[in-house]
Amino acid sequence: MYYMHHPRYYPAYYCPVYLPIRQYPPVDTKLFNKSAIETKKLMDDAGEVLDKLADSKEFNAEVMYAAQESNMAEVNRLINSIDVTSEVEVDFNPDNLRLEFKSRVEDTQCCKLTVALRWR
Repeated sequence: MYYMHHPRYYPAYYCPVYLPIRQYPPVDTKLFNKSAIETKKLMDDAGEVLDKLADSKEFNAEVMYAAQESNMAEVNRLINSIDVTSEVEVDFNPDNLRLEFKSRVEDTQCCKLTVALRWR
């Protein structure tokens, strides 16, 4: 049993490996901060669209009839007729309407907000 106490032999759970300390680059919060600000604007625009959809059955019917006819141009026109400043990508299928609000900061797409509404 002499070998068990010899300094070169360690118990199985002991691991004398020394890992180098990983150096991380300094963080720059500018783009992250601007993305958060832009996302708040996207949320305001989404709120405007949702207010219109919540308050106007006539508007909803126009959107749904256009979608039923697969008239993408008219659905886009109707959604963009609401006073929003962000880019809105519209997609729909027989079950739902999907609105993707997008924004850019310094020529970089920084953020997007997706709203999906079920209509069937």
